[in-house]
Amino acid sequence: MNKLLFILSFFVTSLCVSAQAFTDKVLQQSASQLNTINTEGDYDKLFKKFTETNTSEKWQAFYYAAAAMYLKGELLSKKSPASASQAITTAEKFALGVSLSQPDNPENNILLGLITLQSIQMDIYNDPAKAAQLVSAYISKAESADPNNPRLAILKAKSAEKSGNTTEAETQYQKAATGFTTLDSVPGWGKQLIPRNK
Repeated sequence: MNKLLFILSFFVTSLCVSAQAFTDKVLQQSASQLNTINTEGDYDKLFKKFTETNTSEKWQAFYYAAAAMYLKGELLSKKSPASASQAITTAEKFALGVSLSQPDNPENNILLGLITLQSIQMDIYNDPAKAAQLVSAYISKAESADPNNPRLAILKAKSAEKSGNTTEAETQYQKAATGFTTLDSVPGWGKQLIPRNK
């Protein structure tokens, strides 16, 4: 009887591990779609997929959910700035959730910096000066951990644009474009944030 219970428990455990590996793989495949989609509905579908994914690293699913909503906010801000605020707020909520378990994660700090800049542009923050300080803090945290990250270069470029420093912005966009050509690891998203003429 004990042998049978042991074999049964081993079988159930192996099924759980196999299912977990499958969902982690699905998460990474879904993350790669962030660079290829370009409609509100597609971002909503990916957001739903990320939030419903059962993965061993829940923070990764929340990170990608936040990235999907950030990118949706970027898309909407070009069409109808007023409609972008809900996506920005949702992105911030999920990214802040990630920072609770991953406070020093450079990818999440970069994303939080991008979301904060987006919030400043949409006049969501009551105190833009304090928000600008937050962006600087996110840049510093990410830079100390991952200085060659192309998304960090995009964050710096957008921050420079906000300050009116177009020369620095162009330099950082070029750095990001170069970084994306040499980077083949996940998360991989962000190429669409580089203006087409860079």
